[in-house]
Amino acid sequence: MKNRAQVVIVGAGIVGASTAYHLAHSGWTDVVVLDQGPLFETGGSTSHAPGGVFQVNSSKTMTEFARYTTALYSELKSDEQPAWYPVGSLEVAWSEERLTDLRRKLGLARSWGVEADLLSPADALELIPLLSDRILGALHVPADGIARPIRAVEAMAADSASRGVEFHGHVEITGFDVQCGRVHGVQTSTGAIEAEHVLIATGIWAPATARLAGITVPLIPMQHQYAVTSPLEQLRDETAEVRHPVLRHQDRSMYFRQERDAYGIGAYRHEPQPLRADAIPSEHQNGRAPAEREFDDELFETPLKDARELLPSLRAVELRKKLNGIFSFTPDGMPIMGESQQVRGLWIAAAIWITHAGGVGKTMAEWMTSGETEWDTRECDIARFDPHALEEPYVFKRSMQQYREVYDIVHPLEPAAEPRNIRLTPFHDRHVRMGAHFADSGGWERPRWYAANEPDEPTVPLRTGWVAVEWSPAAAVEHLATRERAGVFDMSTFAKFEITGSGALEFLQDTAANQMDRPIGSVTYTSMLTPSGGIRCDLTVVRTSEERFLVMTGGSTGAYDRAWIEAHARERSDVRFNEVTEQLCCIGLWGPLSRQILSSIGSDDVSNAAFPYLSVRDLNVADIPVMAVRISYVGELGWELYCPAELGSRFWDIVWESAREHGAVVAGTTAQDSLRLEKGYRLWGADIHTEFNPYEAELGFAVDMNKTDFVGRGALAEIASRGVQHRLRCLTLDDSTRTVMGKEPIWLNDGVAGYVTSAGYGHSIGRGIAFGYLPTAGSRPGSAVEIDYFGERLPATVRSTPLFDPKNARLRS
Repeated sequence: MKNRAQVVIVGAGIVGASTAYHLAHSGWTDVVVLDQGPLFETGGSTSHAPGGVFQVNSSKTMTEFARYTTALYSELKSDEQPAWYPVGSLEVAWSEERLTDLRRKLGLARSWGVEADLLSPADALELIPLLSDRILGALHVPADGIARPIRAVEAMAADSASRGVEFHGHVEITGFDVQCGRVHGVQTSTGAIEAEHVLIATGIWAPATARLAGITVPLIPMQHQYAVTSPLEQLRDETAEVRHPVLRHQDRSMYFRQERDAYGIGAYRHEPQPLRADAIPSEHQNGRAPAEREFDDELFETPLKDARELLPSLRAVELRKKLNGIFSFTPDGMPIMGESQQVRGLWIAAAIWITHAGGVGKTMAEWMTSGETEWDTRECDIARFDPHALEEPYVFKRSMQQYREVYDIVHPLEPAAEPRNIRLTPFHDRHVRMGAHFADSGGWERPRWYAANEPDEPTVPLRTGWVAVEWSPAAAVEHLATRERAGVFDMSTFAKFEITGSGALEFLQDTAANQMDRPIGSVTYTSMLTPSGGIRCDLTVVRTSEERFLVMTGGSTGAYDRAWIEAHARERSDVRFNEVTEQLCCIGLWGPLSRQILSSIGSDDVSNAAFPYLSVRDLNVADIPVMAVRISYVGELGWELYCPAELGSRFWDIVWESAREHGAVVAGTTAQDSLRLEKGYRLWGADIHTEFNPYEAELGFAVDMNKTDFVGRGALAEIASRGVQHRLRCLTLDDSTRTVMGKEPIWLNDGVAGYVTSAGYGHSIGRGIAFGYLPTAGSRPGSAVEIDYFGERLPATVRSTPLFDPKNARLRS
């Protein structure tokens, strides 16, 4: 084993092997892969994984990972045995609720470009004759299938080794060489290895491995049982390793796969059985692999009964093989990937299932070699976790819930049950008094709407079904009152960063796409871009002095944006970065009467002449110092009003007393979202992210190509010269009573041309609104499209934006 390499990968399971394979194919061959176990059945999760691959996921990124993975596995063989069986998949419905959800899932498949169809019970039984005729239907994805993970690992390792990559088994990691916040190598049971980059791909052991470097990986290993039946009479003469589609019975939290003349059964229908990563052995014990535990027959009694109900043929057989394996769950159910913010050069790829390992390996290799990835990684990046989300009690409770809900029908707006009340704004008790309905975002408790605003008689169309979940007519009242009078919004959850120092301006000029050299007291909307021009951050920047800038971004993306900005700031000695999120609270005061309200609580001149749009002023309100920023995310006259958090409660009371006298309402995030949709304001993480550039997103107005240089400028110049093929379009539903949620496929000219990035109901215009990227040609304003909502094609029309106050007269008045 050599003592120096460009990259050391810790873990030779499916993720480590995939990353090594893709690094080698990208030209990085000075790679050493180590594992504590024997190669290549190392004893980790890869060694016992059943291998079922279902591509369709509510996350586009996860679906991209899976789609790429299936293509990769289909090319791999070990000892002439295939690593992939393209038998397809079935997800059956045992209830009407599940059948309805499968229609939604079919829409997701079409949105992400995966071929799928909803089958009748008879058609499903043709594919798996063992099924009960009680099923109500099934989602069929022909390109799904079953992987043989060890064969895939062996094939990728052989290919990598032929290009110069080294693999070594029976080598334990005992520590990391970390100096000045950067990794310089690893210590092992057989000696030290110097390295520029180290990847932790140890799966269920990742938290323990990472702890050796002083970092936290928020992951909980969970036990999970899988059993294989004795031979079935119906499969007596079966010669193929697998012929039937891989099967899910999500109404009972189960999955199945054929194993030649028998059937394998996996079940989640029990309370989670968590373990500590540091309690999992590194070697076989009592004849079991490290990632296995004793099988619990009692826990499997109900799943076996349910299995025999779905597949009646199983009533005649017993279980001949039983496995209690261990795999990983995270607080949000997503993988943990990316470079550590605390130890540069130390990378993580954990909580990856066989389904996604090929795509994850490709993405990690891109990230390490170029700093960018083809697919947006915001949902997977380890940088997404705020400090509270790394605390052990939080990780434990949220990961346990992820296990319980792994096959549940979970609405995207459904709030987490626990832990809650982690981060409270200074106004929280005021919200509670007004009957706020809360959801958590970035750990913050945010009001969606207020019971105080519930109408006696609904004035807007009532909703039913999916769009009625986590919605109230109070949100419509709040929307319309903001447009007609004023709304008071708690905006304290903004993440707020100070950029100071003699190099602050130059730093922002280099990293932001817009012109940042503006007078003191100016407000600038800008993006920060990736080198290829993708939108990495969506920011508001206030220049408060010659060498001080205040940067604001969304509370739910604060940790993620901080990682990007701070990493760039760290490269300069003349720039200081400081987060001040907790020090400042903020009230959004917006609406036609907002100037009257603000004037009534202070003596400062807030006229349009004295306080124009996109400017900032220091005000005094009852001896409370207030930084007033004239900007609005709802498209109305108004201000973001910042004050010290310790004075927040008193400030709220002063503002609210005057606002109430003027007929204003308190308003929550649901109204805020519908208001911004009417104005065409983008939502980062939905309408914009790294897969889209400012020209596609119609944000060219926030790019200054006259600047000498900034990150992404070269790419934007190339994009501008060749033009964009897709643009973000605004759609309104032709039926004024209908609304969609987001991620639905958009049909144009008899084909799916895009998907809904965000949607809601525009109460001021009386229409459902949706945004989505569509081909530039053929989607001009006035073009007819259809949005596929649970299998129903809803006619819609492409519109010019903004839909409300198109000349922005109200905003600038």
